[in-house]
Amino acid sequence: MSASSNTGARWAGRALSALVVVFLLLDGAIKLVPLQVVIDTLVQLGYPPDAGIARTIGALTLACALLYAWPRTAPLGAVLLTGVLGGAMATHLRAGSPIATHLLFGLYLGVAAWVGLWLRDPRVRSALPWQRDPA
Repeated sequence: MSASSNTGARWAGRALSALVVVFLLLDGAIKLVPLQVVIDTLVQLGYPPDAGIARTIGALTLACALLYAWPRTAPLGAVLLTGVLGGAMATHLRAGSPIATHLLFGLYLGVAAWVGLWLRDPRVRSALPWQRDPA
């Protein structure tokens, strides 16, 4: 990458990562309260009506989001977020949720997190070199 495209990519990555972090912080926060709609939704997904489960999921989401937001621990945060989002996708698959809007939302968010990290972090770009073959 050239210097100007590197700067542009870094800022695009930061913006995309910020959107992911804001969503995850809001999602985690509403589970910590927890709002009645959160408990009702968890019951629909097959979890018992226990606020402790919502708080645990909220705390895990917040911890992963904060690790992802901090540049030094962002790769670890992305890996942990991938696990959390995979668990959410598995839950929606088991519950028979709509595919494009509910089941795949974890995939959309995970891809956004990894693309944002790839754009903003040269360590990730070197570990995952998505370059065309010069042939």
